[in-house]
Amino acid sequence: MSTTTSLFTPPASDYALDPGMAHRRASQTVTVTGADGTPVAHADVVVEQTGHAFKFGNIGFELIDYINGYAHGTTDQPTQRVGRPGERGDREYDAAFAEKWLALHNSATLPFYWGRFEPQEGQPRTEEFMRAALWFKERGVSLKGHPLVWHTVQPQWLLKYTPAEVERLQRERIRRDVNAFAGVVDTWDAINEVVIMPVFEAEENGITPLARIKGRVEMIRLAMEEARATNPNVKLLLNDFDMSTAYECLIEAVLEAGISIDVLGLQSHQHQGYWGLEKTQRILDRFGRYNLPIHFTETTLMSGEVMPKHIVDLNDWQVTAEQWPSTPEGEARQADELEEFVRTLVAHPLVEAFTYWGLGDRGMWLNAPGGLLRRDGSAKPAYDRFLGLVKDEWWVKPTTVRTDATGQVTVEGFKGTYAVTSPDGTTTELTLA
Repeated sequence: MSTTTSLFTPPASDYALDPGMAHRRASQTVTVTGADGTPVAHADVVVEQTGHAFKFGNIGFELIDYINGYAHGTTDQPTQRVGRPGERGDREYDAAFAEKWLALHNSATLPFYWGRFEPQEGQPRTEEFMRAALWFKERGVSLKGHPLVWHTVQPQWLLKYTPAEVERLQRERIRRDVNAFAGVVDTWDAINEVVIMPVFEAEENGITPLARIKGRVEMIRLAMEEARATNPNVKLLLNDFDMSTAYECLIEAVLEAGISIDVLGLQSHQHQGYWGLEKTQRILDRFGRYNLPIHFTETTLMSGEVMPKHIVDLNDWQVTAEQWPSTPEGEARQADELEEFVRTLVAHPLVEAFTYWGLGDRGMWLNAPGGLLRRDGSAKPAYDRFLGLVKDEWWVKPTTVRTDATGQVTVEGFKGTYAVTSPDGTTTELTLA
């Protein structure tokens, strides 16, 4: 009897959910020294966590204008000229928004949509985006660029070119931006929503005709290889909203073609209702079998009515913010759903990052009540619940412990960065990994 196997047979995943999250915890013994470098024996020292290894992220779109110092809603400055368009704000609102953003998150996704990053051919907004990227980095926030290749939010000027010319320009765009931001933005959604890319018909763009000619796998090769050739240290995601077997087939075709995927990106916009624990676990099992790191790249959960089930393309649901309000009942539900969802993801050893898609309802995609802050900037229960996990339950607050006769102390907690401060104020930093 003989058997036939495909070129790539994904191994059965050895990973399973661990509600105890032992895989997230670590311990390390460190010798505490004073200012003169000698061990501090039998002394009370303060241990505190300073950062998480797990990436708890959000988009940084709304803060780009604030960081660049642009006025909002004035006659001399267009509102949200770099970040999300069409929303009026003010410096006081943005400052409070930034404070709430930084209190919760350690990872930001920046909007490198080609059509907004380079609305005029040959005039990319590199300086403005670099200023924003450095602002986040200086505050200990890691960064991801989104995306290098996509068929949506494309520059109109690209339509005048043939597919061959579009390919040349796309390759140049990847090399230019990956190189310009190397060392600051070293993680990218290399290519976005490839499953639908060759058959996309909602709007005319320059990328879909190219994808029809090259095919999905070669479009992915284009994105991955150009980025790696430019920055060997880059981390690249294949990102998609399609959680059907079509995405699995694409992943297998890419791996069979010898194209390296650093991370699988899974979108989870839940405008039509919460996935629930069973579906979330099922998706983790299906995509976990590739034994690749997983990032949940785009998550939204509603704090109001959910979108009707008959809507196929979420973009077809066109309502105003007033027609789709956040409600007290919805906010309570959103908090419960977010907590269960995040706990489930953190309990899976392959999941490295979770990004919520928008902190506030003001400017939220599709005018949905999906933010963790209300339109006035006040926190919903989901924000407080999420913050309680990240900075309380899964966080080591300043704790006094005593060193032994050799000046050693054992630090235990969630993987991340820690500081141990001796009585004379000398701080020893360490990473639990």
